[in-house]
Amino acid sequence: MVEKNNTIVGSCGVNHLFLTVFLFHFSSFMVVSAIIDVSMAAVCPGKDECSLAIYLTGVQQAIIGLGSLVMMPLIGNLSDHYGRKLLLTFPMMIAIFPAVILAYSRDKEFFYAYYVLKTLTSMVCEGAVLCLAHAYLADNVPDHRRASMFGILSGISSCSFVTGNLLTRFLPSVGSVFQVSAAVAMVSVVYMRIFLPESNMEANVIAISSKEETKDECLLEKGRINSHRPFRTTLSLHDSISLLRNSTKFSQAAIVAFFSMLGELGLLSSAMYYLKAEFHFDKDQFAELLIITGIAGIISQMILMPFLSRLINEEKLLAIGLASSCIYIFLIGIAWTSWVHTFAQLANSNITSYRPLQYVSVVYLASALQILAVFVTPSLRTIVSKQAGPTEQGKAQGCITGLNSLAGIISPLVFSPLTALFLSDHAPFHFPGFSIMCATLTVMIAFIQSILMKAGPAPSHLPVSDSKIDEYDSVEP
Repeated sequence: MVEKNNTIVGSCGVNHLFLTVFLFHFSSFMVVSAIIDVSMAAVCPGKDECSLAIYLTGVQQAIIGLGSLVMMPLIGNLSDHYGRKLLLTFPMMIAIFPAVILAYSRDKEFFYAYYVLKTLTSMVCEGAVLCLAHAYLADNVPDHRRASMFGILSGISSCSFVTGNLLTRFLPSVGSVFQVSAAVAMVSVVYMRIFLPESNMEANVIAISSKEETKDECLLEKGRINSHRPFRTTLSLHDSISLLRNSTKFSQAAIVAFFSMLGELGLLSSAMYYLKAEFHFDKDQFAELLIITGIAGIISQMILMPFLSRLINEEKLLAIGLASSCIYIFLIGIAWTSWVHTFAQLANSNITSYRPLQYVSVVYLASALQILAVFVTPSLRTIVSKQAGPTEQGKAQGCITGLNSLAGIISPLVFSPLTALFLSDHAPFHFPGFSIMCATLTVMIAFIQSILMKAGPAPSHLPVSDSKIDEYDSVEP
């Protein structure tokens, strides 16, 4: 009866989780295509190229990455002990406030207030919702279904990405974009608190806590425990290193996660300023491009991946996704070149009057490759999930998210100066997409590592907390 009830709660919880993630990401993604115009108007009004705006974005990403590097493993670990729902509440609530500022005004003073608050809140919010959502799914979905369910979760994010940017495309003003974003963010928090049940891991947490308390009492009686033991619920550097050492595949997945995210963030920090400078993109064109990318993601994650995951293991899906991502980023980086211009003319001889449009057609074509590139995240998260025990899902997902955050620190320090340099008049040679080509190389490293990974049975797991207790048990009185 208990198992049946857990299954019912798990199924219901997964459905409510999907809608929570959809609403939260809908709110977040709808401002992506508008924020470049807001930033440029506040920092460099009337210009299509602005090094200061690029550097501000890079500094913000680096600070957010530094904060996330510390916070994500901690949040994941705390959720293993106190529940996913409780740890979801805080990042979802504080994510509301930056949008409220720009919903009120986009003047220069308000932009800088938004910039500071967004930086601070994103140190906690960036990646936290998806990290905890993956842990929640791992609690409620058996191993053999996780690849498809993680794919559906990514598909839900893609749906919010498309619908958010589609709404942005047709909203009358930039101010209305942030007003709607703030309202939907509030709705997502209220919905989550009312309808999302706590994860099924709650019983495991209670059992482990009781076991640890019993062990602690025994050890205290024997005088074999020190005063620092009660604080082991906080994830330490030693715990993260232990996760990496205990499984070769987990270590390989960590390398793939780092380099793929480094390249993805390199593209993210460069592409919009590159498209703005080279092709004069505005809010509407950014939204159109993101919609194409999102639709490709929906088709892939909601239809292709659940089907392919029954035929192909997640290691092969990961390699396919990374190969497609390399091609996608490469094509974006060379979209400005003369031979791409010739190719576009041959592909569509009717486009002759507006030269930049010929180049842009290649950008739109490249975005369709996202139909395969989006395999990366769900495949990687599935591999990580299978390398962790049932009471370490938050810890494992938090560790990978922390590595992504480390990439978030390094990426803007490398790619923002490159982007600003090669889009300026002082570039050492003419190659506006040079920083994007460098991002291609980092994803290529992740691809090479992914093809070295081999499928195999999940290891037998021993929770870190239990390992530490056994270490104490092995000490002679």
